[in-house]
Amino acid sequence: MRLFNRILGVLGAASLLGACSSTPSYNPTVFEYEMDPALIAAAKVKTVVIPHVNLGPPSRNYLERVAPRIDGQVSSYLKKNGYKVLPQREFKQHWNTAVRAYGDPVDPTTGKVNMKSFVQIMQSVRDQLRQTSDLDAFVFTDIVEFEVPFNGGLKHLARWDGVTRRPSLQGPGSGVSADFDWNKAAAVSSLQISVYDMDLKRLFASRGGLDATDAIDTRSSSGAYVRRRNILENEEYIMEGIRLAFHPFIPFKEWPGTPD
Repeated sequence: MRLFNRILGVLGAASLLGACSSTPSYNPTVFEYEMDPALIAAAKVKTVVIPHVNLGPPSRNYLERVAPRIDGQVSSYLKKNGYKVLPQREFKQHWNTAVRAYGDPVDPTTGKVNMKSFVQIMQSVRDQLRQTSDLDAFVFTDIVEFEVPFNGGLKHLARWDGVTRRPSLQGPGSGVSADFDWNKAAAVSSLQISVYDMDLKRLFASRGGLDATDAIDTRSSSGAYVRRRNILENEEYIMEGIRLAFHPFIPFKEWPGTPD
């Protein structure tokens, strides 16, 4: 039950507040990370695996399609910073075996997660990986989506989770209607990172902004947003989000805020 409450807290919280949290300076949207230095020191994390499943509800289908590519970039970032990343296939194998035993934790009609089944499956996967690998931690990578307006100044900027982005256009036109409502919210995405040790205790959790998943529809005379044809294609934006999401688990010198 204690583990259930820990994981449920991650899924339900709008922001993560902890004893070691961050205070932004010049980007007021930077995410307030949660980190447990004592547990991190005890875990001595050197070898990790990136589960192919979300810690929370499944991402939208169009985000799920880009998830493997982003996981690959997360893996490269971890390796670049000295971590060993185990292949995802062994986690998948043990996960699928446990799902057959305990049932799929995700309701396909509602997208809700049965936390009892999820915890049972994770415990089973953890036990198997303990026997076959030197794994120290699980790194969950959830792509989350929400809405913000592009109403920041004359350049019409949107800010969220430590990033600043301009709107993109989609359609045959090249301009935006003078009547466009810049206070209208557009869909944007972020990368949520959650690191758990082999006792399934949370070591670290944070989030970094990626990019908008909506674009301004230039075919609309009054102005409207439509889903972008190419989702999360900007490699620099993705890498910025990854670095933001891992700080200070992996320090990012350009992190847009100063910890207390």
